[in-house]
This record gives sequence, C-alpha cells and structure tokens, in this order.
Amino acid sequence: MQDSDDARARMTIAALTEPGHTVTGQLLRIIGPTDTLDLLQNPRIPLPAQVDPVLGAQWREATAARLVDGLADRVANLTDQHQLRVFTPGGPGWPVSFADLGDRAPVMLWAKGNPELLTSSLASRVTFTGARASSAYGEHVTRELVADLAREPRIVVAGGAYGIDAAAHRAALAARPASTIAVAAGGLDRPYPAGHAELFGDIVDAGGVQISETPPETVLTRWRFIARARLLAALSGATIIPEAGYRSGSLLVAARATELGRPVGTVPGPITSAASSGCHRLLREGLAEVITHAGDITELLDPAPPSFLSPAIQEVARRAAPDAGKTARRAAL
Repeated sequence: MQDSDDARARMTIAALTEPGHTVTGQLLRIIGPTDTLDLLQNPRIPLPAQVDPVLGAQWREATAARLVDGLADRVANLTDQHQLRVFTPGGPGWPVSFADLGDRAPVMLWAKGNPELLTSSLASRVTFTGARASSAYGEHVTRELVADLAREPRIVVAGGAYGIDAAAHRAALAARPASTIAVAAGGLDRPYPAGHAELFGDIVDAGGVQISETPPETVLTRWRFIARARLLAALSGATIIPEAGYRSGSLLVAARATELGRPVGTVPGPITSAASSGCHRLLREGLAEVITHAGDITELLDPAPPSFLSPAIQEVARRAAPDAGKTARRAAL
C-alpha cells in the first residue's frame, strides 16, 4: 500500500467526506490533499476565496461527527488487512477518464484484482447497467451483447447488482478472462449484495478488478449509490442499458454519461413490459441510440468518420436530411 503523505491524507479525506462533493474536489485542486485535511481538522483555518462560503461551511459541518483520532492509521490498517490496493489521481493505475469529472472526481480508489483494466483505452470499456428485477428477455439480450463484445475484446463495466449488472459480469467471465470491472458503492470489505460475494471473487480470480472510491467499512447509503453513477459513466466509452423500468436507478448512469458527452445505447422491449419502460423513455427523450446487436455498440465506441460510410448509407442520410430550401420556405409561411 502507498504510504506517502499524499495517499494518507487522501485516505482520511475519503473517510470524512461524501463521494463526489464539489467542495472536496475544489480544495484538492486548489491547495492539495495535505492542506485540505488541515482545513477539515482545524475550523479556524479559513477556506480559500474560490470556495463558496456557505457550501464550505456545510462541508465542514458534515465532517465534524466523523473526526476521530488515528483515522488515517485505521483506514491504512483496514486496507492492508483486506489486501486492497489504493490509487491516487495521476499515479499508476488511475483511470485517466476520471479527469472528465472535474471537481467531482474520486479522492482516491481502493481496488482488488487486476488494475491494468483501469488504464486501458476509454473505447475498450463499455458500461452495462439496468433493471435489478430483470426479465428473461433482458438477461438474454445482455448475455448475447456482452459475449460478443468481450470477444472483440472489450472490457465490461457494471455495478455488481442483481439483474442486468450480474448478467453482464457473468457473460463477460464466460466469454473471456480479465474482461470485467465491478464498481462498488461501499467498502470492498462489505460485498453488496451479499449474495454476490462469490461472483465478486470470481471476477478477481479471473483477472478482473473490483473498485470503490470509499474506504473499507464504509456502509451503503442512497447517496453513495447515486454518486457511483458518475463513475460507471466516466469509466467507459459508452453506456448500455438493455432493460430498465421507468424510474430505474440505471437511468442516472445514462444521465451522467450524457453530461460527459459519452454515447448511451438502449434495447427496445415489448411496449407492454414495464421492465423496458425506462429504455423507451430514453429513446423518446433522445438520450439513447437503439441497440439491436453488438455491432451497434461497437459503432458507439468506435464511430466511423463520415468519409468511411458506405455510399448506400450516405445516400440514406442525404435523403433523410432536411432540405434547407424547403425549411426556409416553410418558415416564411
């Protein structure tokens, strides 16, 4: 485990603050981890002028109940006890795509398994997420898509949940070793869901990796699940939702991917299926492309320049494009 002052300060900050807090990110960018930790521990130190004073005061107040002596040593000991590795921004093993999150980037990462998957190209990774109460249709489609992508080869990123996430992890493992990343919302010493402890072990044993931005013993909260959505979106070149209900949490991942300029794909389902209503919502709102086979996902990850499109496709595009003259005439009516 890294034992630098920077890493120890980041460990403590990660234990004291909530994931994705912009004030944390601002301070780390402006004054660095050691001085940020001093701010947390000493309320008499003024906040930099660039930080909103109200948000800064709330940020400090939220950490007060978590301040305990020896916190850095405790987190470091737990990290060693559970044989976890830590990674810090800019260091070896850090996913460079997290830079796109700006001040909402993770403070640091805890990992178990093969970190090389985290430093592959952005286009080599694709996130799958969706309904926990998935249907046979949703799981079948997920397995088919993931199996083809894993053999390309691509790396499948998911959150380890029941339903679509688990189907994606398992299909990747079946297709190729070292092909999947599981992103946890809590400490890696607390597998969630508990029923997937064996699956997480299989991922690591097969050369995959588990990661979390929270230290060991961190409990799960609704906010931490919400915050994790940005990591699932930022890690990959595209996000795919094979099946999701109208208010599925997986739609948050799609929203974060859209904010980052990453493409989103979704699989249409039966119009009578509530389990696909979220997919149809994404399509209706123009947030996702239709996915019917793995080739559609490959095009999202590796878009072809227009000059490489076939003449037939170019002709279809030309006919489908609005006629500028007709549009102008209609506007004048």
